[in-house]
Amino acid sequence: MNTKSIAHSGMRHRRAQGFTLIELMIVVAIVAILTTIAYPNYRDYVIRGQLVDATQGLAAVRANMERYFQDNRSYATVGPFNPPCGAAVIPAGRFNITCVSGPTTFTATAVGAAGALTGFTFTVDQADNQVTVVGPPAPGTFQGCATAWITKTGGC
Repeated sequence: MNTKSIAHSGMRHRRAQGFTLIELMIVVAIVAILTTIAYPNYRDYVIRGQLVDATQGLAAVRANMERYFQDNRSYATVGPFNPPCGAAVIPAGRFNITCVSGPTTFTATAVGAAGALTGFTFTVDQADNQVTVVGPPAPGTFQGCATAWITKTGGC
């Protein structure tokens, strides 16, 4: 009997199942590319959500200071009445709000207190002049503005 006919008669060769190294490397490369695109966008999205704490906190401080001024005709301490934003630091999410007030003026400032938010500073005064200052370690996609509070990437 012929050995070739015995070897091929009842047995079929099957290709090994699984992924080749090249296929696996292509998948890894695609995942790496998607990650480098998605992560910065996700980080900016999370930061934008946290910036709202500062702007809402400052808006509340400003409203409280205006009510105090209507009652006392001064932003400073009047008799036993202290202004809403005295020397104490007011926490607002991951921001700390401080305030300086005089008889006819006040300035409230929210400074980021954690991670990438430490580069953000928001300010408001009695005339509702809003200022945003952005510095390191905040992402470069955020920019400051001398006339508004910035809560998303881009400029004024």
